[in-house]
Amino acid sequence: MRAYRRIGFDIPLFLVALALVAVGVIMVFSSSGYVAEETHHQMAYYLIQQLVGAAAGFLLIVLLLSIRKSFYLHPLFIYGLLGVSAFLLTLCLAMPTVAHTNRWVIFFGFRFQPSELAKLSLILFFAWYCESRKDRLNEWKTLALPLGVLIATVFLVLMEPDFGTAIVLAGMACLMLYIGGVKIKNFLVLGAAFLILFTLFLFSAPYRMSRVQGFFTQSKDPLGSYYQVDQSKIAVGAGGLVGVGLGQSTQKLYFLPFAHTDFIYAILGEETGLAGTVLTLALYLMFLWRGIRISLGAPDPIHRMIAAGVTFAVVAQALMNITIVLGLGPTKGIPLPLISYGRSSLVCSLAAVGLLLHISKIRGENGAEVGK
Repeated sequence: MRAYRRIGFDIPLFLVALALVAVGVIMVFSSSGYVAEETHHQMAYYLIQQLVGAAAGFLLIVLLLSIRKSFYLHPLFIYGLLGVSAFLLTLCLAMPTVAHTNRWVIFFGFRFQPSELAKLSLILFFAWYCESRKDRLNEWKTLALPLGVLIATVFLVLMEPDFGTAIVLAGMACLMLYIGGVKIKNFLVLGAAFLILFTLFLFSAPYRMSRVQGFFTQSKDPLGSYYQVDQSKIAVGAGGLVGVGLGQSTQKLYFLPFAHTDFIYAILGEETGLAGTVLTLALYLMFLWRGIRISLGAPDPIHRMIAAGVTFAVVAQALMNITIVLGLGPTKGIPLPLISYGRSSLVCSLAAVGLLLHISKIRGENGAEVGK
């Protein structure tokens, strides 16, 4: 027995998401204005695109909050979304290469990144499957389907290539399987499979190995594979305590590649200083706190797993991006959720927030409010 509150979703979580998007809009404009003027002859080009993505994402939140029933738990919706994600990921490999990758599906000039949709589809699929097969979940014949889906999805993402997103997908799925009731001993086989897959992928291209080597020999290769991270650390260090001021970054003037996407946190550090970076990190930690509260207060296991999966996907990716920017890990092309430029990432991240907010509106059998 559950009750759905018309009003009363998790307001702190919504405000955190709103604040992160606002930070993103400001920093996208600040970090991309010069590049946009040079490439598109319009300083606000990336800003406009980001605002379009934000509007679409918040519209999805409104729709999710206005729908009483958890339609996203219907098997037809889950398998349909999973099938669309797999089809688009496969289609990516036939698309024109963009920045030496095949991460986007391009139709009539519109680009979409299916790996972002794959996160949502896997979250819903694993939550539904674990709950519907909970009595036989630790049997290998039962685990065969979800593990096959996961390995196939991770493999397609690795082929793009997108090593960072593949790691997030694997970690997210393992967390949901654990919450769903899979025993620790069964993860040994899964862990071995992923270790082999990731290792083979890592050694399959020289530039990936050079990134790892560059991380461990930073001082020996300042202009090579470690150049991006080196410039990123210069930007963060130049910001000092309160930054050089919005719009005053010098690293964004082609010194730091991908300043408005993967390395936007570095520009944030340069322009707003330690204060801005710590505040942004605090917002992600608050997102983690509210997500955990919603998950623990969910009325049933399937909603609990969805909330946990969404929270992990957003926060883990954010922490991975920040560690790379600060030079604490090898370079991987992965955006900062809700902040980095990218309509696909922003729309799908806000849709994930909408799922969390929808779950937070449900009361359990004891009448307790989710997330409170």
